[in-house]
Amino acid sequence: MSENKDQKFVYDFTEGNRDLKDLLGGKGANLAEMTNLGLPVPPGFTITTEACKVYLDSGSAPAALRDEVSAHLAALESKMGKKLGQSDDPLLVSVRSGAKFSMPGMMDTVLNIGLSDESVTGLAAQAGNERFAWDSYRRLVQMFGKTVLGIEGELFEDALDEAKAAKKVTVDTDLDAADLKKLVKVFKKIVAKEAGREFPQDAREQLDLAVEAVFNSWNTDRAKLYRRQERIPSDLGTAVNICSMVFGNLGPDSGTGVAFTRDPASGHAGVYGDYLQNAQGEDVVAGIRNTVPLADLEAIDKASYDQLMTIMTTLETHYKDLCDIEFTIERGQLWMLQTRVGKRTAGAAFRIATQLVDQGLIDEAEALQRVTGHQLAQLMFPRFDEGAKTELLGRGIAASPGAAVGKAVFDSYTAVKWSRSGEKVILIRRETNPDDLDGMIASEGILTSRGGKTSHAAVVARGMGKTCVCGAEELDVDTKRRRMTVGETVIEEGDVVSIDGSTGKVYLGEVPVVPSPVVEYFEGRMHAGADDADELVAAVHRIMAYADRVRRLRVRANADNAEDALRARRFGAQGIGLCRTEHMFLGERREMVERLILADTDEEREGALAALLPLQKKDFIELFEAMDGLPVTVRLLDPPLHEFLPDITELSVRVALAESRKDANENDLRLLQAVHKLHEQNPMLGLRGVRLGLVIPGLFAMQVRAIAEAAAERANAKGDPRVEIMIPLVGTVQELEIVREEADAVIAEVEAATGTTLKLAIGTMIELPRAALTAAQIAEAAQFFSFGTNDLTQTVWGFSRDDVEASFFTAYLEKGIFGVSPFETIDKDGVGSLVRHAVKQGRATRPDLKLGVCGEHGGDPESVHFFHEVGLDYVSCSPFRIPVARLEAGRAAAEAKGSDSR
Repeated sequence: MSENKDQKFVYDFTEGNRDLKDLLGGKGANLAEMTNLGLPVPPGFTITTEACKVYLDSGSAPAALRDEVSAHLAALESKMGKKLGQSDDPLLVSVRSGAKFSMPGMMDTVLNIGLSDESVTGLAAQAGNERFAWDSYRRLVQMFGKTVLGIEGELFEDALDEAKAAKKVTVDTDLDAADLKKLVKVFKKIVAKEAGREFPQDAREQLDLAVEAVFNSWNTDRAKLYRRQERIPSDLGTAVNICSMVFGNLGPDSGTGVAFTRDPASGHAGVYGDYLQNAQGEDVVAGIRNTVPLADLEAIDKASYDQLMTIMTTLETHYKDLCDIEFTIERGQLWMLQTRVGKRTAGAAFRIATQLVDQGLIDEAEALQRVTGHQLAQLMFPRFDEGAKTELLGRGIAASPGAAVGKAVFDSYTAVKWSRSGEKVILIRRETNPDDLDGMIASEGILTSRGGKTSHAAVVARGMGKTCVCGAEELDVDTKRRRMTVGETVIEEGDVVSIDGSTGKVYLGEVPVVPSPVVEYFEGRMHAGADDADELVAAVHRIMAYADRVRRLRVRANADNAEDALRARRFGAQGIGLCRTEHMFLGERREMVERLILADTDEEREGALAALLPLQKKDFIELFEAMDGLPVTVRLLDPPLHEFLPDITELSVRVALAESRKDANENDLRLLQAVHKLHEQNPMLGLRGVRLGLVIPGLFAMQVRAIAEAAAERANAKGDPRVEIMIPLVGTVQELEIVREEADAVIAEVEAATGTTLKLAIGTMIELPRAALTAAQIAEAAQFFSFGTNDLTQTVWGFSRDDVEASFFTAYLEKGIFGVSPFETIDKDGVGSLVRHAVKQGRATRPDLKLGVCGEHGGDPESVHFFHEVGLDYVSCSPFRIPVARLEAGRAAAEAKGSDSR
């Protein structure tokens, strides 16, 4: 990004507001908003994300930035009546990151900038507290060394542990001023040795280097990994907030804490948060000292507690949402350091959305935007069986709900390694830090012996939807020996444990799970509104009902049999968008397919088809009955023939052994010849789909007859079959015309024989780039299109899905080539462009062309929004994804309506 000479790179807190998140980042925008509300915010200013972008693009800060910072720093010094770095009464500032989207713990912060060997004595005199001054100085050297100079953090932590051991104490607050002076010397020696330079004594140098470190932290491995996980764009950059320091480590009348206006785990109203006396903010988030519940603050400092409660109400009413708040109390004076819309669990999201509607703060449309399909999917995961026999190991804080079972691992490297080998793991740590992010992502759940609901582990786990139990103090976690001890019980690495993020309970071994109450609701076994209905189910019901009222996209199911169809219908499916007939040819029927393939004469082939016909018809009758009155799209046989034939290597060995024994089976010999003849190097691009129907005479005709006869029988039984026949893998309109002519003739024969008028639509799958590009021609012969985005993605990218996901997708995701797999979320720029083109061209030829999608993207939340935007009529997905698709279809409609009204 190039620098604009007239561009403003620094904003005072009094100049911004919450709508400037793109420019000031979330933290800076919200600090400005709280300042505007008249809340007690320490004065300061924000360096914009635009400055960060210039720095990252060019390798140096904008030329104008230093002068702008100097001007705002001078104004801050004037306001505070003290100067940065002065020896007698120094102004100290914090330097903190703040991107547009919350990235808790992923980027860098440095506190107490401005302290030096000289100014530390001035701070001690001004505060009347020598211990406080030296504690602040050791924190600066430690944070600066790790964050700015890149020194391994454990070197400082080990030195701190040695100082406590020498004093025979267990917490750092028991170290006195003399101990901390010695510790500062040790820390400075670590800096000199590891960084090859002395710790800087010039305050402005500290400030400038810290700002650059925050800019650089945007592109650390952990920050990039977090952005990929949360799908945050990589080109946003971070703002930098420079704020005058207020101190929570001045003694027992000071402290720091994090508060939530509602419980982020459940959504319930109340007093939720953590407080830590005589500490600075990083101590709470890092979880290195166990906090007390926020409610205890009332007894510790009632005036500050009452003021905080009032401010929390003000902020929640102003933001109309759950707020996450960081605060410090300095000798009885409350200061607000940050607020943001808080991360929450999936259950809390649904409860809070409906609560805010009932309070009149938001309407139903906004409530729908406050929840996501990903969160609904989380609520459908199983939970532990309360009636199961269990062995309780201990109990911690229920930080992020869910039922997680896995093998105990004690570091992130092992978590990732074992997970990639197919193992389910639980990451166990004393406390997590940002470097544990990859291990947290790889794990089923996270368990820590320290920290609370606002610790790093809790906040990040909630954001990712991971099960988490924190602060389980009974557990003695020894990461070096890779074990956890609870009383006499020792859990070694690899032992199975189960954690319940809803109760905080930790169990030895695997605890069985039962269905989620939300799934029971969707299946009709729990009714919202009944006396015993769970409030979560009631909240889900309300939001789903509104989503169904406003959505334009219909939601169908991918289902191949009556059982799946009935389940899909219970989940709210409005038809079947994909019935794969190849699934009807497996099992005992495989031999019939072999007979068809081996047929040498018309009589043999017709005999094989005649044997298959009644079986196909029976399948369709059951399916049409299950979905009576709703559309059912039946795809004719699609997969390559090798899926129905024996493995060529196994068959060759079998024949060779038989020949050596001189008892060769004639059928095996014929089958081997057929397999050799039909063998393809890349069968996914070979003889399959419409090509198969054209090469094997009568195959598609048999299937169409089975469909038509089943539909006629259902209609004559007073049913309402609504059947659509889909021709797969069409690449040119001529293929479709030939198959359709044959199908129309068969349907006419069935109508004449049964005396029934059948309204069977015939269409095609758009799963090849050529089909998408020639959609205008294909629409002349098709009554509907269904986009097969699985195959379309393979053919657009040149990927063989079964191979590439295991071979190099992990590397592509890690390198940022993919933000997410294109098989998980549709590639809007590539595959999406073809879909958009085919929609436009197809409807130009046939305005009433029905359009749907039946690839796995049909149940992906982000993809559903794309399909709404391009104008499809429906999406189709697996039965268990139907509620997710319904919700996201409603959200897409509400979002589009909101955009139109703006």
